[in-house]
Amino acid sequence: MASSYVLLQFGSDLFNHRFEDLESRPAFTVKTVDQQVNIIVHIARQAAWSQQHPEIMGPSNSYLYFGPSKAPGYLVYGNGPEVTMANHLRQKKDTSTSRYFTAQNGKELKWKVSPQKMECLDGRTTIAAWELSQPEDVFNARLTIKHSGLSMITEILTTLSLNRMALSLDWKL
Repeated sequence: MASSYVLLQFGSDLFNHRFEDLESRPAFTVKTVDQQVNIIVHIARQAAWSQQHPEIMGPSNSYLYFGPSKAPGYLVYGNGPEVTMANHLRQKKDTSTSRYFTAQNGKELKWKVSPQKMECLDGRTTIAAWELSQPEDVFNARLTIKHSGLSMITEILTTLSLNRMALSLDWKL
């Protein structure tokens, strides 16, 4: 992918891991912040990383609010309105592994979902690709983001996390 940025994922726990850039700057954290009744996960963009990229826009964080027994609940970007998780995991064909979501800018984006690799597309253009690492790597996965994806990076990280969780938890939406 031309003009792209790489974030390395450290940690394999879907509910607690972090992303760093190639200069070891913390870029994002995915962290369980409450689990007394239902799980709440906070996805936070780190200021030291985002200050390196002035084209980054949108909220700096999101929250995933799960239902009982990790059932789908809702998510919130920054201080925005609640959106059902199912709305960010839409499927157009029963047999398709693709999941659709509408970004805050109104664009419909698609994730091609599989356990080892996921791609986020804007139309026919891949704007982000996540793939598991090789056994010899010190990181768990690599996320490559095209320059055009930086403006909605928090939404990309949020929906990537949500799709990985839905796959692991075998949600039937």
